[in-house]
Amino acid sequence: MDVILTIAGYFAILNILGLSLMGIDKWKARKGAFRIPEATLFIIAIIGGSVGSILGMYIFRHKTRHWYFVWGMPAILALQLLSVYLLTHSSLTFQIM
Repeated sequence: MDVILTIAGYFAILNILGLSLMGIDKWKARKGAFRIPEATLFIIAIIGGSVGSILGMYIFRHKTRHWYFVWGMPAILALQLLSVYLLTHSSLTFQIM
């Protein structure tokens, strides 16, 4: 049970971070301030914050004109969902000590 709670917390934090970074970067763009690198936004999505990043894109209307965000973020999410599906439906067994 502790493992599931830890994993859920990890993904919750990353998705909140992804959503927040999209909002912060949009705010910085309007102010003309130093921006969050696009690579950072993608890394957060890749390591588990893709849902929050996608929500942030559309809630804040940020990066929606860049094809690599419009197609890349959902592609990352699709790969993550496919990975979870394959891991849960494979014959591999994992043992937690």
